[in-house]
Amino acid sequence: MKSVYCATYEGLDAKLVYVESTLTKGLPSFSIVGMASTAINEAKERVKSALLSNDFSFPPKRITINLAPSDVKKEGSQFDLSVALLIALDSLEDSLDDWFVFGELGLNGKVKENMKLYPLLLSLANQKIIKKALVPKESLSKLSKIPNIEFYGVDTLQDAIDLLRNQENISPSVEQVKIDYPFYKINDEKFYYVKEYTDDFCDVKGQAIAKRAALIAATGFHNLLLEGSPGCGKSMIAKRLRYILPPMNTDTLLDLAKLQALDMQEPDFKPHRNMRSPHHSSTLASIFGGGSHKAQIGEVGLAHRGVLFFDELPHFNKNVLEALREPMEDAKIRISRVNSKVEYPADFLFIGAMNPCPCGNLLNQSKECRCTELEIKKYKNKLSDPFLDRIDLNVIMQNVNMNDKASYSSKELHKMVVGAHMFSKKRGQDVFNAKLNDTDIEKFCILSDEAQFTLNMAIERFSLTFRSIKKSPKSWTDYR
Repeated sequence: MKSVYCATYEGLDAKLVYVESTLTKGLPSFSIVGMASTAINEAKERVKSALLSNDFSFPPKRITINLAPSDVKKEGSQFDLSVALLIALDSLEDSLDDWFVFGELGLNGKVKENMKLYPLLLSLANQKIIKKALVPKESLSKLSKIPNIEFYGVDTLQDAIDLLRNQENISPSVEQVKIDYPFYKINDEKFYYVKEYTDDFCDVKGQAIAKRAALIAATGFHNLLLEGSPGCGKSMIAKRLRYILPPMNTDTLLDLAKLQALDMQEPDFKPHRNMRSPHHSSTLASIFGGGSHKAQIGEVGLAHRGVLFFDELPHFNKNVLEALREPMEDAKIRISRVNSKVEYPADFLFIGAMNPCPCGNLLNQSKECRCTELEIKKYKNKLSDPFLDRIDLNVIMQNVNMNDKASYSSKELHKMVVGAHMFSKKRGQDVFNAKLNDTDIEKFCILSDEAQFTLNMAIERFSLTFRSIKKSPKSWTDYR
């Protein structure tokens, strides 16, 4: 019996698949077992043609290919090369157990690229379960960016057979492309960042309080709600905040690259976090993911490790806002369907922006509000208390003044965030402040007597919930 490794998708992550084969005496047959999809079963014809086209006689035996674990549904054409090699190298004495093999076969034995290959390998690399892989040669330019994997590229099935028959004298087909961005090192772990500010906070005039809140939100990944008149700078601040977010380690870079690949983008491994900004008319399925047969990732999942921005917050469907409470609290989202149950990581920084009333002029000193009290109440009631309880920072934006001037630049704010990130890592903190559990809050967020007195007053005056009490000290101790 021979075996190699391959992989398939299970939700957002790659699932390891153990491909094994037996060629026994009996009535000639060829079967693939282990919950294989139609695309995998069709591989039998591609494999037969590829072997016969390269002067291999198809063995007159009972051939059984097993894809384990058998209770996981497998799909994709990346299994073709694995199946063909197990049949062609059945008599090989050398072991193939430590090889990962990916590739779709043409009828003439050509090894072709598969669209799912890049995110699959990114996920396997992030899980640290792959060391070397046999892949299509045309994919090497992209795959070489993935760290800590030796890639061996082949053009044809014959090239793959020759390579595995001569394993002692082979070397990786391409050198790994190193992540060429500034970094600092803490406890042997590298954290990458980039000093590029496409949108700069210098463009935002005034709004000192909102900028301060944005700085705290970026440092600790605290959810932020900006409320103010139209044109006061809410969206400008939200769009600039992604450029001052904390540096990223290699695992985070791989996570973001995988999400880019799933979003049909070319991963660039650049240490800029994602920002997703769905329109308020977006459906529940497009924001959270879904599908009647197979659950697909939505905007919330694509915002993992980055920013999820809801502009015109009260105009979003009530069901969308209420469903958002779970990922904001648990940093994950679960999608249940008859055919599948999928869980996606969704650890994001949420930013909401809203007007103070339907017409937007309630806080404007130079324009009269046209809304009735009932309309304003109805507008505000679209945001439930449980939803607002998950917002760490709520900022009322200042009115625009002709004398407003630029203050902090993105470069200056980013420097503060990086300094705070280094401080948190050096004191042994593994997660951002907003994600600390009760034990870590007691350990890291030690309040002064004055701060504790202020918190006690806030608890009594505003009837704070346990969630609000837990979140409050973290906001105050980011920059005391």
